[in-house]
Amino acid sequence: MADSQAQTTFNERPKLVVGIVVDQMRWDYLGRYYDKYQEDGLKRLMNQGYSCNNCLINYLPTVTAIGHTSAYTGTTPAFHGICGNAFYINGVKRSSCEDPNVQTVGTNKKEASSPVNLLASTIGDQLRLHTDFKSKVIGVSYKDRAAILPAGRSASAAYWIDTKNGQFITSTWYMQELPKWAKDFNAQLKKNKELQKVGKDVGLYPLCGHITADMAIAALKGEQLGKGEETDMLCVSFSQTDVIGHEWGTRGERTDEAYLELDKDIAKLLKAFDEQVGEGNYLVFLTADHGAAHNFKFMEDHKLNGGAFKWDEVFSVDAAKRLAAKFHLTKNVIKDCLDYRIVLDKEAIREQGVDEQALRDAIVEELLNTPHIAFAFDFKKAATAPVPEMLNDRSGDIIFMLEPGWYGFGKWSSPIGTTHGEWNPYDAHIPLLFYGWKVKHGETSREVHITDIAPTVCQKMHIQQPNACVGEAITEVIE
Repeated sequence: MADSQAQTTFNERPKLVVGIVVDQMRWDYLGRYYDKYQEDGLKRLMNQGYSCNNCLINYLPTVTAIGHTSAYTGTTPAFHGICGNAFYINGVKRSSCEDPNVQTVGTNKKEASSPVNLLASTIGDQLRLHTDFKSKVIGVSYKDRAAILPAGRSASAAYWIDTKNGQFITSTWYMQELPKWAKDFNAQLKKNKELQKVGKDVGLYPLCGHITADMAIAALKGEQLGKGEETDMLCVSFSQTDVIGHEWGTRGERTDEAYLELDKDIAKLLKAFDEQVGEGNYLVFLTADHGAAHNFKFMEDHKLNGGAFKWDEVFSVDAAKRLAAKFHLTKNVIKDCLDYRIVLDKEAIREQGVDEQALRDAIVEELLNTPHIAFAFDFKKAATAPVPEMLNDRSGDIIFMLEPGWYGFGKWSSPIGTTHGEWNPYDAHIPLLFYGWKVKHGETSREVHITDIAPTVCQKMHIQQPNACVGEAITEVIE
């Protein structure tokens, strides 16, 4: 009898697994807004679920594409291959999900996206493998990378917003035509007067979260997720919190509103799961892809360390002159700087007969002598640098880290807004909540990592971990 019961337990799985990522959500937002959250939203997850209060990101840089990928693959950029929101492949700069070999579906937009650059499997891929691809796995988000990368390469579908026409779209990686329920949902969006008013700037408003939640519920019902013989998975990412944070920072009415409205979206999703699948029949985890620094002016006003680092003004001009003089350069040898990662122009280096390693060493020395840069190292020497070797060639050639409170000021941050990307707790300390199927209420302050999410969920379902997983299952959640 005991063996029979053990076998039954071993084969049990929830009807539905739901992954929720809140883009740019700092861990302390759970407490900051706790008294204002409603009872059936985030408070429900906190008060009835299990909270890992010391979940950290264990790689650099802390940006959207990497965070979503690492949470669902259980591994770092060195293995899953998504080394930034953009990176170079064979000398060509690509966004993380850019794919010239597919076409968009649901719009006439030329740029198309897929998980082609993802090298590792995800939770959803493993679930599909385990069930001989009978499980449905769907990703939904405002951003293409936030819908595509969590769902994985074998996903049933991924949907994201084309801001030009205010519609959810996909690509031919998944299908040739949107399903009827998605077309019907898009038809309703065309009638949304609030969406018509904000247009392509929808990401700057809580409305973006509302329609993301509604699209996720439309997929839940349209695909009858959680009602089949096998476990299904829904990957939802809320991006408006990131867009608003970049524009208005971590403090103020706009950010406050964003998280209180997000709370309503979470409550709406949980209610839909209760109705569609049944309370106790689904497993939810909620986390973030990264946090965010406080606005540098806010820090300065309160006599705290902080500032804006402008690459073109602070480093590249003067340093470029010194490097040119030292190595007799006639062409620029630095191709790009992406998320604190310097990409060298290898062809220009070869053409000018420059000793590449000597050049790398000189650039690192220049960085270390640059105000407000705390660390810099050559990826080739990463094993002996202060940060472990985690990243591969897609990451660039040299990485640098700024002093606490400092961040790169540019495309993704306004004068009153902020950004992210560093190792510091404000960027790397993220929420991690588990709720629902066989999850006991509790919390731990033991250090866990974003890469521990995937093995925990897979272990709980008794399926194999993703194929490049380096994380460890969080035993407190499994027991």
